[in-house]
Parts: sequence; C-alpha cells; structure tokens
Amino acid sequence: MNDKLLDVPRLREEAIYSERVKAGTGWMHTLRKGEILRIIDLCGNQSVDMLIYNAADPAERYNVNNTLAAQKKALIELGTEIRSNDDHVMLRVVADTCGEHDTLGSGCSAEGNTIRYTDKTRYMHSCRDTFVRNFLETPGMSKRDQTCNLNFFTKVLLDGNGRLEFADGISGPGKYVDLLAEMDVVILVSNCAQLNNPCNDYNPTPVEMVIWGKQE
Repeated sequence: MNDKLLDVPRLREEAIYSERVKAGTGWMHTLRKGEILRIIDLCGNQSVDMLIYNAADPAERYNVNNTLAAQKKALIELGTEIRSNDDHVMLRVVADTCGEHDTLGSGCSAEGNTIRYTDKTRYMHSCRDTFVRNFLETPGMSKRDQTCNLNFFTKVLLDGNGRLEFADGISGPGKYVDLLAEMDVVILVSNCAQLNNPCNDYNPTPVEMVIWGKQE
C-alpha cells in the first residue's frame, strides 16, 4: 500500500454532522478541537478550496509558508500539519485516500480567469467570489480576511522555469481526506465552479462534509 495513503473506515451513524455542498457554493463551519472533518469527493476530480481561522481569534489563520517549511514539501498529504501564521498546528491530515493536495494555486478569481482564459471568462463565478460573499455575511470579517488558500483533490505542478500547471486525474469518486482539529477552527470552503482547467475535470460536482466528534 502507498505509505502516503490511509483508508480509515468510520461509521456514518456515529457522525455528528453531514452536509452536501453543491459546486459553486460555499460552506463555513466551526470545527472543535478533537473533531474530525472528512471531505468526500463524491464524483471525482472536484477542487475544494479552503481557508482556516482560529475560532477564538480570526487574525490567526492558515499560513502556507509555515505549513510548507515545517514539512519541507509543497503538497498536503497524510501526516501534514496545517499551520497558522503564529506557527501553531491548526489541522492534521489523519487519513487520505487521494494524496498530494495543492498549496500553490490560489483560488480562482475574475481577474485570474481573465488573464488565463481571455476576457470572456471575466464574469464566471469564482472561488474568490464565494469567499468574499461568506465574509460579508460573517460579523467581524471582511474581504480583507482573504488569504492564500489550500486546494484539496487538486495537484498543481511547478516546472523548472517556475511555471504552474494544473494536473488532472489525481482523485476519483468517493476519495476523501480526514482532518483532525488541533484547535477550535472556523473552516471556509469554496467548492470550486471552475470550468476552464482540469482541476474539476471541466465538470464541477458536489462534495460532502462529514464530522465525527472528539474520540474519548
């Protein structure tokens, strides 16, 4: 078995929460310390963009530099400690049947779509739109709270010339990743609506979020 992958069966009837998130929509939820969030790629090759905040102090949030420096790798995988700008561990990957999730490609935006795919895509829905809409609906937060995000079920390749290229085919129906909360965190997800690159296999689909309570 690939030592970067780990399937951990969990009983659905023991879950304390579950929700299906449609493509192009957002999901915001508080995950308490010790709880486990499973993100399930229901149909395969769906990109799930995520931002993470300390529930007690949103000024502390996911930081890609500290996360990569701690693990000395550019991809999220089994065992990765997802770290904050204060270098605290926020989440830990405790199970993964997909592997190698992206930290390099930022969430899609109107501006980015225009640069990459011509002006015709300017008004297509984007992950940045989803993030901002959720910030505006959350007291004490604004679009200034948007930072670099990570992308589950997505792999972005970096070549020798510094060019980024989306890879496809790394996930499949039913693949999942389990995240253990090491502190109380607020998780904001954009289930990407991108139609212009392989991150969603050119076919945005729903994902499912399932939470299990703290194990005694």
